[in-house]
Parts: sequence; C-alpha cells; structure tokens
Amino acid sequence: MCELLGMSANIPTDICFSLKGLARRGGEKGPHKDGWGITFYEGKGCRSFKDPMPCCSSPISKLLQDYPIKSQVVIGHIRQANRGRIALENTHPFTRELWGNNWTFAHNGQLTDYEKLDTGNYLPIGQTDSEFAFCYLLAQLAAKYPKKPNKLDEVFQFIKQCADYLNTLGICNLLISDGEYLFAYCSTKLHWLTRRAPFGKAKLLDEDVEIDFKIHTTPSDIVTIIATMPLTSNEIWQAIEVKQAKLFKNGEVIF
Repeated sequence: MCELLGMSANIPTDICFSLKGLARRGGEKGPHKDGWGITFYEGKGCRSFKDPMPCCSSPISKLLQDYPIKSQVVIGHIRQANRGRIALENTHPFTRELWGNNWTFAHNGQLTDYEKLDTGNYLPIGQTDSEFAFCYLLAQLAAKYPKKPNKLDEVFQFIKQCADYLNTLGICNLLISDGEYLFAYCSTKLHWLTRRAPFGKAKLLDEDVEIDFKIHTTPSDIVTIIATMPLTSNEIWQAIEVKQAKLFKNGEVIF
C-alpha cells in the first residue's frame, strides 16, 4: 500500500529531512513506485508538487529534498497503485476548496464499493478510491455545515465519524488538513513523534543521513511528524491506535 507523511509545526519549518527518508521508499527501498506528491501550506495558500514518476528518481523530489520550503502544515504521499491507473490525476495529495479554504487529503489503503459514496457536488477527477473518499468527506461537511462553523475542532470530530464509516469499506489511513489543523486517522498503521526542546540528533532509517536539530531550531520550536512507518532509527515514535484519530495544531495534539 501507499505511505503517508505529514507535518504540523508552530513556526514555518522545512520537511527536507523527512522527505529525504520517505523518498527512498518510493521505488528504491519500497514498492511505492507509482507516483508521489506533497502539499505545503503558506497562509491561506498552498503549493503542491506531484509526479507520477517514482519518488526515488523524480527530479522534482530531488529538488524539494534540498529546497527548504517552510510551512506549518505539510501533507505528503508515495503511491502504490491499486485503484486507478498511474497518472497525474490519480496522484495524491488531492486539494479542493471548502468554506474559502484549501483542503488537502491523502489516503493509504483500499476501499470497496467506493463508487457508491455520495460525493454531492464534489466530483472526482481521477479514478481512485482515495479521491472518491475525499469528495465524500467534503460533501458530508458541506451538507452538515453550509457555512464555516466557528468551532473547527467539532468539525474534525465529525470527520472522525465519517472516517469510521469509510473504514468499514476497507483500509482507510488518512491525513486531511485545512491549512491550520492536521487530522490523522489510523485504520491499520500510522505513527507520530513530536520534536521539542531539548533537541537532539536524528538518523534516517532508509538513508545514511543524520541531522542535529539543535543547530537548526530555537528552544520554542515544536514540530510533529506523522508517517505510516517510522522514518528515523534513534527516536521514539508512537503508534496511533487502530480506529483512532489525532488532531494537531501548531505541532501539538489537541484532540
């Protein structure tokens, strides 16, 4: 299946180190060779880079591993295709507008009967079960909340209910964000860790690269990384329990 990557931070932070580790799994040290993508939020805007090529050999991926785009919320994905052909329109993450915000979604798993999901006015562009699931989530949100609600934490509790339903259709590990909050749902495998002072060194599992975060941070920095499987060998990653979710804002768990 695919692998997910997410980041929530309290200050604009680059994700070069984690992306460098994930990229090796995209066709070199893992079977996820059918495309990759990553979305960085900057204020209300976001910029996405997607490529149906394997992440390990994509020139765009190599650029981003050394180009420190700073963001407080990031969602990334490497794909092992099972629904839909290998093509740009089927490459995660997917981004759509809701309540005047860019919402971004990435999924790991396989769903059955997904074409029967009620997607309302949100029509899938590609053929993946993942995009159908995203359109379903947005349609449910738009139907329940015609206008943007004041308390977005309640919105994500509703998303948890929708994710629980999607999970009955198969495997549904997912990340979704509006650019401020980052929601993670675990169907089978999803891990996370939070880096904060005192910062130390971290070493990648899939490449001989080590970084000393103490050199690149301030004492007030808080950065949380979410990944399908741990990316580093010398840090303590926590597993999200099956059928459980976590909501992150500014690097902290708030739900």
